[in-house]
Amino acid sequence: MEALEVVPSGPAHSVFSLREKRFIVFMIAVAGFFSPLSANIYYPALGTLSEQLHVSSELINLTLTSYMIFQGLAPTVFGDLADMAGRRPAYIIGFIIYLGANIGIALQSNYAALIVLRCVQSTGSSGTIALGNGVVADIATSAERGTWMGWAIAGPMIGPAAGPILGGILSQFLGWRSIFWFLVIATVVFLIPFVIFFPETGRNVVGNGSIPAQGWNMSVLNYLQTRRIRREAEKHQNSLTDPSEVQHDAQRQLARTRKLRWPNPLNTMKLLKEKDVGLLLVYNSLVYVAFINVAASATYLFADVYSFNDLQVGLAFIPFGSGAFCAPLVNGRALDWNYKRMAKKVGMVIDRKRGDDLKDFPLERTRIEVAVPLLAVGCATILCYGWVMQIHTNLAAPLILFFIMGLTLTGAFNVMNVLLVDLYPGSPATATAANNLVRCLVGAVGSAVIIRIIQAWGAGWCFTFHAALVAGFSPILLVLMKKGPKWREERRLRVERAKG
Repeated sequence: MEALEVVPSGPAHSVFSLREKRFIVFMIAVAGFFSPLSANIYYPALGTLSEQLHVSSELINLTLTSYMIFQGLAPTVFGDLADMAGRRPAYIIGFIIYLGANIGIALQSNYAALIVLRCVQSTGSSGTIALGNGVVADIATSAERGTWMGWAIAGPMIGPAAGPILGGILSQFLGWRSIFWFLVIATVVFLIPFVIFFPETGRNVVGNGSIPAQGWNMSVLNYLQTRRIRREAEKHQNSLTDPSEVQHDAQRQLARTRKLRWPNPLNTMKLLKEKDVGLLLVYNSLVYVAFINVAASATYLFADVYSFNDLQVGLAFIPFGSGAFCAPLVNGRALDWNYKRMAKKVGMVIDRKRGDDLKDFPLERTRIEVAVPLLAVGCATILCYGWVMQIHTNLAAPLILFFIMGLTLTGAFNVMNVLLVDLYPGSPATATAANNLVRCLVGAVGSAVIIRIIQAWGAGWCFTFHAALVAGFSPILLVLMKKGPKWREERRLRVERAKG
């Protein structure tokens, strides 16, 4: 293959220091923790809620379905808002909605109110993962994106582990309402330092971080620092050049290129028309529905097979969540390692400061090569899990398989998330929102019917079907590796022509 020559030029991709990047990624990891936490903390209490609200298990499962529908829809609004107006406003608006919904759920005693408020709760929290991926794209180049995104996704992956444990303990000893009062307290504890310290990273607002934020994009700390700088500038009015004036010029120039408007979910839908993105989202949704259906059916299966109570069901999720938590940490390093390996193979010099020219780089192959072994092991484990539950084996078997499924399936769709952000570095939050839309709508359908399928087919054939779906559609990945670079280049040229 012809070697690629890259001449480093232009400003740094991000001016944030390593220490600042660590803080930023830590905060988005914690923010991303709330959406899966809200879904998983609820699982152990499903049986209790069914009894107390006097509805069937199928109707209670519809609260999972409604949550997932809005988990797919909400990021289409928040992703577009974040790419247009900045990350901070989108985060803060989302968490205010989420806080109000948790208070409402804790106080209600009606099934209809529960469904509506779960939709509102999902709306508030579900944009956090898309926003987090956008923040990582703001501060990290493609060469280091795997590791940073691994840490960012680690937060959301704690949710499947911690959620059922916390939910089981709270539901068993304090009642199901305590689950949502806990979420209220946790939200307030997170929001206070976020509002005070978290900087704006949106490249449409602050560029590479060198342009000061304005208005609602400013943290309290930024506001205090800016006020101090202005006071110092006023004391030196006789100086030839006011540094703050240079910054204001940059702010005005960036503002001219940014048009604030009402967030448009259709911007997310447009991405589905792209060949590579459409195929990637279809396959990712199949992996996700297998993952979510294992989790959604676990309460029913463990109660039926092993006669578990709420607390025991929660504890059974520990291996599943632990595997999901470990996946992005290990996987992120694997992605960056494979990127370096491929860059060396094609003769490309990596520029971590300014980012790389990926026009002729086999990006799709570089990312997908990491996902293939994870998917192979994941498919085999899904199949084994179904039959282990079908024949009622020793408890150790499903728990071990739980860990492997959490590790491999989470790792696989984390790879696809990174690839998606690579394909749309200019609108990463919107791209991730498109991913959420497709996979959550498919997952919502799956979680709505999974119990009935298990009752009709048995767990063995049910999860054999899931494994067959993931394996049967895997040639999509080969198509992406072969055709993806061509489609990516066609899109780049089309965008350049549109810009004039």
